[in-house]
Amino acid sequence: MIELHHLTKSYGSTLAVDDLSFKVEPGHVTGFLGPNGAGKSTTLRLILGLDAPTSGQALVNGRRYTSLRRPMREVGALLDAGAVHGGRSAYDHLLCLARSNDIGPRRVSEVLDQAGLAGVARKRVGGFSLGMRQRLGIAAALLGDPGVLMFDEPVNGLDPDGVRWIRELMRSLAAQGRAILLSSHLMSEMALTADRIVIVGCGRLVAEATVTELTTRYPSLEDAYLALTSGSVQYGGAR
Repeated sequence: MIELHHLTKSYGSTLAVDDLSFKVEPGHVTGFLGPNGAGKSTTLRLILGLDAPTSGQALVNGRRYTSLRRPMREVGALLDAGAVHGGRSAYDHLLCLARSNDIGPRRVSEVLDQAGLAGVARKRVGGFSLGMRQRLGIAAALLGDPGVLMFDEPVNGLDPDGVRWIRELMRSLAAQGRAILLSSHLMSEMALTADRIVIVGCGRLVAEATVTELTTRYPSLEDAYLALTSGSVQYGGAR
């Protein structure tokens, strides 16, 4: 489970995340929506300990991420598929991550196969397409077989087959009892993948509901999102 309690983050005079509280519970894909500048990426970074909150806290399984001894065994995350060493092979990239968390090499081969990269495991990442890098980032998130997973725009660069694979993967992981937090701007995919939705605007919670609840009140998830965030669009602020 992920729990945010009155999470707040300021960068100088910019309030990126403003007293944000919500939960990501096991057995669900929770969609994380908001306009550009709403604070979504900052929130993800706060959960993963990449930034320190100004106040409040973000907990994973009741603890701060930075206190986890082997974090990849509890939390898997894809925030930036480009954050890899281009000179390493896909296998070596994952093997370095695995060793840092006491994960054996067999698991590296397993996730490469699961992500459809077994055939290019020994090729350098620098020659990968964006879609292949996305698959590698997802393989890295799965490496520790964690109960909590976080994905930021995971379908970027993927072809229709890859998009369907991601959708089915997310739903199958949730069905196994894992907690999935999925951030995306693709409303059509979110409607097909998520069963719960958290919407933020200007760093604050705008709505928290099931997809069914939102699509009962509005013609579609996209209509619900546009209506609920109409006063929250901003530019030049936090992500």
